[in-house]
Amino acid sequence: MFSSTDVMWTLIGGILVFFMQAGFALCEAGLTRAKNTGNILMKNMMDFCIGTPCYWLVGFGLMFAGAGPLIGGLDPLIRGSYDFGSLPTWCYAFFQTVFCATAATIVSGSMAERTNFKAYCLYSAAISLVVYPISGHWIWGGGWLSVLNFHDFAGSACVHMVGGLVACLGAAILGPRIGKYGKDGKARAIPGHNMTACALGVFILWFCWFGFNGGSTVAMSTDADMELASLVMFNTNMAAAVATCVAMIFTWLRYGKPDVSMTFNAALAGLVAVTAGCDCVTPVGAFFIGAVAGILVVLSVEFFDNIAKIDDPVGAISVHMVNGMWGTIAVGLFSNGGDGVGVGLFYGGGLRQLGVQLLGIVTVSAYVLAVMFVIFKLIDKTVGLRVPAEVEIDGLDIHEHGLVSAYAGFAISEVSNPDMEINENTDLGEDDIAKATKRQIDAAVKVVKSTTADGAGETGMHKVSIICRLSRFDALKKKLNDLGVTGITMTQVMGCGVQRGSSEKYRGVEMDANLLPKIKVEVVISKIPVDSVISAAKEALYTGHIGDGKIFVYDVARVVKVRTGEEDYAALQDVE
Repeated sequence: MFSSTDVMWTLIGGILVFFMQAGFALCEAGLTRAKNTGNILMKNMMDFCIGTPCYWLVGFGLMFAGAGPLIGGLDPLIRGSYDFGSLPTWCYAFFQTVFCATAATIVSGSMAERTNFKAYCLYSAAISLVVYPISGHWIWGGGWLSVLNFHDFAGSACVHMVGGLVACLGAAILGPRIGKYGKDGKARAIPGHNMTACALGVFILWFCWFGFNGGSTVAMSTDADMELASLVMFNTNMAAAVATCVAMIFTWLRYGKPDVSMTFNAALAGLVAVTAGCDCVTPVGAFFIGAVAGILVVLSVEFFDNIAKIDDPVGAISVHMVNGMWGTIAVGLFSNGGDGVGVGLFYGGGLRQLGVQLLGIVTVSAYVLAVMFVIFKLIDKTVGLRVPAEVEIDGLDIHEHGLVSAYAGFAISEVSNPDMEINENTDLGEDDIAKATKRQIDAAVKVVKSTTADGAGETGMHKVSIICRLSRFDALKKKLNDLGVTGITMTQVMGCGVQRGSSEKYRGVEMDANLLPKIKVEVVISKIPVDSVISAAKEALYTGHIGDGKIFVYDVARVVKVRTGEEDYAALQDVE
């Protein structure tokens, strides 16, 4: 006999867990660059939409019956193999589906800004088909860990640690984003583009976590059910709030100012950490679980950035993997024996429960890492896991999704698209400058000289203005630096010449956009020959297509350095 109260409570909890996808999408988009926003949003959407049929077809059966693939529906095969108590099969299946999607979407943030979208879709299917369901069977589906009384109430290990482990492995295999580490190996900051979106995402996740943890009671029909759900929600909120406060104070002391992104990440870290034991710890236990999480997430981010050198744009590894492990261990320390859990070490229960929790962490980690290593390698060998460097520099939005406006348009420099400029109208037939003829080089990188004022050429000073693609900027800068040119000004521009403009479509309609995003690099020189600068620029910019660049040379009549009053040649020197 089903309980209408329990069913309603579980369905509402599942709805809240589903809404966590919005929180993850906003948080991850805010902590990454604008040129990849559409890609992040798309991955969060497809995690759920790919995972739903995969989990229905195979995953749910593996997780709760060990029954293998399910074709044509799961109710006849599951019912009788696993007792869902007062819930219909489909109610519990929906609740577990949204949990599976949460585990999958954790990975998108750590692998952001450089992952092939096709490869990500294949990963999303794989984790929902076999990875999450099998480890979930061990923990929640009557498997061997549940027999040993391994306790993970709402998924610190089953959901967050599993997702975080895959995130860590994926980010390690992908390698860091271009520009993340300097030649000296030191990490460079790559700030996200929208802290408002990040903050809103965290608030949504915090709100939805009450469904994640509270809904995991899957019952609300008795006084005992209501008391347990109330304790779970109180502990959930306590740990998150304490973790946030601790991280704010800790970063204030450590960095001199309270770090915004770390503080918001700490709220999630506290939520992750308390998820395993929120039903069996007191508020005092939740307080200390959150306090440790607030420090742990900061130190973990620093470790993966500076020591492990695993580039995680949003801190997902530290939030979910590290604090998922901490929360699982915390059950063995802080459990007071409530909800049928073994008593933890700090409450006189000895090492047994702690040992079981550690065993679960080790075995689940070994399984997830081994299986996902094989899956990632297969994906890499077939469709390719990482996008080419030029695609990464330009942004995944334009190359992977044809998104030439919207979020990517906030920063013109982040949407340049060399492929749009390479077509039958622009191809000159030779992409190697050493083999190209003078005519081909002059057509690809045009040089225009102009005199700005009467007698200006007598000063010996010239301004060289170069229009080119963003993806060639580093090569150009290096060539100019090698010549001794150190003062460079770069601005964002848009335009087009012979090459076509954008032919992308939005909602099936071709966009009326004929301007291509470029950059303008300007230098003023005196002793360095103009021809040397032109030659260096051509070498850096040439790819064999019209639109590789255009160089303008102007005579400069006078230069004044405001700070010192020096003029002309002296004003161009960056020395005291």
